[in-house]
Amino acid sequence: MTETRYAQSGDLSVAYRVIGDGPLDLMLAPGFVSHVEALWEWPEAARAFKRLASFSRLIVFDKREQGLSDRVGRPPTIEEMVDDMVAVLDEVGSERTAVFGISEGGAMALMFAASHPERCTHLVVWSGFARVTRAPDYPDGVTPEALRGMGDRIRREWGGPVALELWAPSQVGDAETERQWAHLLRTGTSPKSAAALIELYTDLDVRHALPLVSAPTLILHRAEDRVVRPELGGYLAEHIDGARHVVVPGADHLLWTQGADAILDEIEEFVTGTRQVRPPERVLATVLFTDIVDSTGHLARLGDQQWRAVLDRHDEAVSRAVERFQGRVVQTTGDGVLATFDGPARAIHCASSIKDEVDALGIEVRAGLHAGECEIRNGNVGGMAVHIGARVAARAGAGEVLVSSTVKDLVVGSGIEFEDRGQAELKGVPGEWRLYAVTAMESPGATLRFSP
Repeated sequence: MTETRYAQSGDLSVAYRVIGDGPLDLMLAPGFVSHVEALWEWPEAARAFKRLASFSRLIVFDKREQGLSDRVGRPPTIEEMVDDMVAVLDEVGSERTAVFGISEGGAMALMFAASHPERCTHLVVWSGFARVTRAPDYPDGVTPEALRGMGDRIRREWGGPVALELWAPSQVGDAETERQWAHLLRTGTSPKSAAALIELYTDLDVRHALPLVSAPTLILHRAEDRVVRPELGGYLAEHIDGARHVVVPGADHLLWTQGADAILDEIEEFVTGTRQVRPPERVLATVLFTDIVDSTGHLARLGDQQWRAVLDRHDEAVSRAVERFQGRVVQTTGDGVLATFDGPARAIHCASSIKDEVDALGIEVRAGLHAGECEIRNGNVGGMAVHIGARVAARAGAGEVLVSSTVKDLVVGSGIEFEDRGQAELKGVPGEWRLYAVTAMESPGATLRFSP
């Protein structure tokens, strides 16, 4: 990866980077906020960009008024954005390029494809739009008042993970994602400039350019995107000759969260004609499954509203415990959780902490743990170790933390004590497995003991 360099666009300097040396050029037109260096500090974002660079020479840049590019005191017009794209392409010697526009960058990429057709080989738009606000002939847009309300909120809350529940709802509560999102926003631009950019969207409209796009076009969206509804992507596909619209599951607006590989697969195949066959990443991990005992009975006794409140407090307790013991919540199951840990002792302590915290809510959980090789794909975990962990949890009693013999052997010397629960057949898992219940563990200044 090259260091950050600058291209001259008129009197302004536009920051850019080039990553990879693939056989085709791919220019990334950034979305709402960008920073060509800070984005590489976000592991998930860096991974997505490295994947793009694995089959291309990836060219990324910061819009004027953002990141490391010059400030002008106002948001750039679409024409100026396209001028900046051309300046960067000229600087790196790219005569023909595929263009990938993200969100607002989609409008920028559309205008580039329409005004410079001789330079655009392919057009890819992620969660993009030609217009944001509603019009008589454009009923799927948002109201100008709603957009301005978002601008006001952004200006008030800038500095923290503003509106992460909209941009990446799957990541809400993940402390590292919240930190990275807030850092990107702060380094990308100022609160005043961000609010001014939202105001610019009120009048942004490039629908006139759509019939002039002649490059092969791929429009991508997540089905429940809360920032840019997929209907706006559908509008693009309907008005660009031959465009293909692909909607993938999920609600995140950010490209690099919630199953990014499926999106990157589509992009790679579209611009190269093939897609890589990637082996899943394999890691040694301890998997923890928890489940609320008799959740249906609790629901019947408490009713929907009260039970929902209990579940919310349960989820908060689980999230705190997993974070405290350095684990990662992979998924929630309505009345339980699947989490992974890189250390089995921490996983056991986490299960014990969850058990103790939810006791105060008048509910009990069962927990099961197993350690083994897991496949990591699109942020999820799979493999036999996960199946075994689920089966161990299913055999646990109310208030019990049950582990496989593998976990017990890995924590020898940790001060955790077990009671042998004997051999057991686990549904769908070959052979018999010896299981152990956690009966006591050492904590600072005390030894905790569990009821049999």
